[in-house]
Amino acid sequence: MMARLWLLMFCIVLAIPLTDGGPTAYVACLVGCAGAACACYAAAGLVFGTVTAGVGAPAAALACNAAQGQCYAACHAMAFLPTP
Repeated sequence: MMARLWLLMFCIVLAIPLTDGGPTAYVACLVGCAGAACACYAAAGLVFGTVTAGVGAPAAALACNAAQGQCYAACHAMAFLPTP
């Protein structure tokens, strides 16, 4: 019984470097993108989440939205990359 426990512990220790931290890095990246978008809106004198992308939207809000979209697209790769 003790040999099986040691074998199990050995296998767990060997598997630790192979685990993926990608989802955690992905979420951290998304949080960073949202924070940057809020800062972009604040720099333009706007409040994040209150401006729609309609005809009367300020150009700064549209630029912030575009930058946020590019940031989110860059984050998607992190979901699949292994991080130790």
